[in-house]
Amino acid sequence: MSSLADEKLRAREQWSQDPCGAVYEREHELGTREFFEAIERHRYEVYAPWMPETMGFNKFPGAQLLEIGCGMGSDLVQFARGGAKCTGVDLTPRSIEITRHRFALYGLEGNFMLSDGERLPFATESFDVVYSNGVLHHTPDTAGAIHEVHRVLRKGGTAKVMLYYRDSLNYWFEIVMRRGIFGAEFLRGRSAEDIMSRVVEHSDHEARPLVKVYSRKQARELFSQFTDVGVEVEQLMREELRFLNPLVSDSLFDRLRKRIGWNVVITATK
Repeated sequence: MSSLADEKLRAREQWSQDPCGAVYEREHELGTREFFEAIERHRYEVYAPWMPETMGFNKFPGAQLLEIGCGMGSDLVQFARGGAKCTGVDLTPRSIEITRHRFALYGLEGNFMLSDGERLPFATESFDVVYSNGVLHHTPDTAGAIHEVHRVLRKGGTAKVMLYYRDSLNYWFEIVMRRGIFGAEFLRGRSAEDIMSRVVEHSDHEARPLVKVYSRKQARELFSQFTDVGVEVEQLMREELRFLNPLVSDSLFDRLRKRIGWNVVITATK
């Protein structure tokens, strides 16, 4: 079996066993309204309150929108509620099953299918918007997947993609310094990528998916075939500041979030 196929199988195993986001809700049974509503509260009120505005959940009414790597459908449901005509693809059968059930539970319409983001099963210029949040840094050929995003977008269409940020506090403090240097992971021959594979997408099942990070410059280069590319940084929680947290004002925290956050969000126009 090729290493490329193996990496994708590990990713499929990861999110089959541990659906993305499910770890934050243990009180209610997966698939119930109570479960999904608790997941949404945590995602958009606690973890990433910046997300609805930055991702533009209400900005695409009537648009044909594709999400690559829809997971449990949390973000795709928000786009559907905002009036977008939604299609979701995922590498993991369980994710498709959960998302289809979630849409039906809330009386929303959508199309869902199993698909590899590097080889999308759609005709050229099929969508007005292509969205992918925290997915394309897990696929071996990220540049190829972004080429596919460009291909299936219509002229003037919007790509909105989140990748992990190389110049983030999380990468340099948690991965490089705390684990790599002080935890002696580097001395044991493990690379930063190896460490991220073990801890960033933590799993009780040891799936260890591929994980990559990108600088602002690298993100722009990935989207160089687009006519207009905007890059912004987001996603920092106060507890990540540790002992410095009480010393940081709200205004300073907002500035730090946009400089050393864990996510680089690319908005590109074809």
